[in-house]
Amino acid sequence: MFSKNLDSFLSIDELAVSQAEAYTFVTVKKGKGKRGTLLASIKGTKSSDIIKVLEKLPIEKRKLVKEVTLDMAKNMEASIKNSFPNAKIVTDRFHVVKLVIDALQHIRIKYRWIEIAEENRLIGLSKKEGLLYCPILLENGDSYKQLLARSRHLLSRDSRKWTDNQKERAEILFREFPEIKKMYRHTMNFRNIYENKSKEKARIQFIDWIQKTKEFKIDEFNSTAKSISYHLDNILNFFNNRNTNANAESFNAKIKLFRANLRGVTDTKFFLFRLKNLFA
Repeated sequence: MFSKNLDSFLSIDELAVSQAEAYTFVTVKKGKGKRGTLLASIKGTKSSDIIKVLEKLPIEKRKLVKEVTLDMAKNMEASIKNSFPNAKIVTDRFHVVKLVIDALQHIRIKYRWIEIAEENRLIGLSKKEGLLYCPILLENGDSYKQLLARSRHLLSRDSRKWTDNQKERAEILFREFPEIKKMYRHTMNFRNIYENKSKEKARIQFIDWIQKTKEFKIDEFNSTAKSISYHLDNILNFFNNRNTNANAESFNAKIKLFRANLRGVTDTKFFLFRLKNLFA
């Protein structure tokens, strides 16, 4: 714990330092990844361990924390609620959007496995008949299996950012798989909610999106909608100051690079000592 770095706006995230041994790092937004960024480094991810370290700070100082950004991990949320009683908890925008995109990608992968199974069936039939199997090729040169595999990146991007090749592939994909087209539009509608400046308007749009998701009756999106509904208050806190957990992710990236340059971590205590000198 480096109490002199305490500030009103914090982030919390976890990272495996060595041999999949996870540490929880509490960072200060105003540190911007430089000296003064690290508030606490905690071995493990248990709420009780995190709380035990954070409570080393006097309660008067902990009450001054106004906002903490984090991902959707419940252990992190519980730790912050116990340690910083006055802090607003903000569920990171990018983690929420990724959850929705993952649901869309799951549908793409589901169709891809169907196409793989169908291709294997046709190959088997061709072998029995002593024929050479030739897959059906679409107008851009992709087979159905390739079309679905190569559509991964375009489905995670706004259509205005597609390249010409991606536009052509998307047109074919949406024609052949209308359900993917419908859920891609639904996913982009969700992303657009974050463009709002009004918290109350965003609340109405989130609730409307959740309701429309239920009408689609698609398992992957229903599970996502339930998670969003459960975290909705924390998600909406983003619109207070529009803070994200990007600084914590950037801090994690620096640690990963530092770890890679050292070709792994053999002495964890010394590694953490060096992190302290660099970031605390």
